[in-house]
Amino acid sequence: MTMDNEPVYLSKDGRIRLEQELRRLKTEERPRLLAEIKRTMEMGDLSENAEYHAAKEAQGHMERKIAELEDKLSRVRSVDTDRLPSDKAYLFAKVAVKDLDRGDKIEYTLAPPDEADADNDIISIKSPIGAALLGKGIGDKIEIKVPAGIIRYEILGVSRD
Repeated sequence: MTMDNEPVYLSKDGRIRLEQELRRLKTEERPRLLAEIKRTMEMGDLSENAEYHAAKEAQGHMERKIAELEDKLSRVRSVDTDRLPSDKAYLFAKVAVKDLDRGDKIEYTLAPPDEADADNDIISIKSPIGAALLGKGIGDKIEIKVPAGIIRYEILGVSRD
């Protein structure tokens, strides 16, 4: 597990989701796993008790997840989108682009890595497309190297909700 001092930028909803996940792990999963460990300990010889070892391993994974969430939450920085320029593509902006090769129009929302959801066109600012869009404005043309080749976009619009 790598814990660092880098800030974690999240929306208010993103921070709330992390807090809810942490609370669920501590109040539901931890007690459930402790009860499972206790139940399997009562089965006798622990050296050959596969259920006990599986429960202990699950507990280790869960405790690491709790530590990671606590670390991440300790480094969360809220983003005041009102202070970001509205004519450029920055965090939490919706960016309408036109694929210059295929003519398709797509709207991406730029998000921190922890809030990316590719299925809903919410892309990480650390992804090749997200990083290329950052700081760009309407009319800018960009070329992005992605695993499938080169994508060429023109920015049609930038907005914030």
